[in-house]
Amino acid sequence: MPARARTYSRLTEEALQLLGKQIRLARKQRRMTETDLASRAGIARSTLQQIEKGDPRVEIGLAFEAATLAGVDLFVPQAPGPMTLGPQIARIDDKLALLPHSVRQPRGEVRDDF
Repeated sequence: MPARARTYSRLTEEALQLLGKQIRLARKQRRMTETDLASRAGIARSTLQQIEKGDPRVEIGLAFEAATLAGVDLFVPQAPGPMTLGPQIARIDDKLALLPHSVRQPRGEVRDDF
């Protein structure tokens, strides 16, 4: 049985296209060839081409690495300070610690008519 094609929302497809175009623009502005950036990212040139086209089948880590190496801001670090997302990650970890460890589906209708 052939694999069913995965579909994505329009917003997801547009976000992938935007990221790919940002990577391509940044690469060209830095006068990097596809081969240069692919080599620095440790990926094949064809994979970089897929990233720049917004192909959703490329691993997100590879796309983020290419973006970082090309100089695309993925998330804006809190200024001033070093270029790290550590404080933002810690803040999310603090919020997650306040929530239940897991979320379960309710077993039946919730009775809240006290």
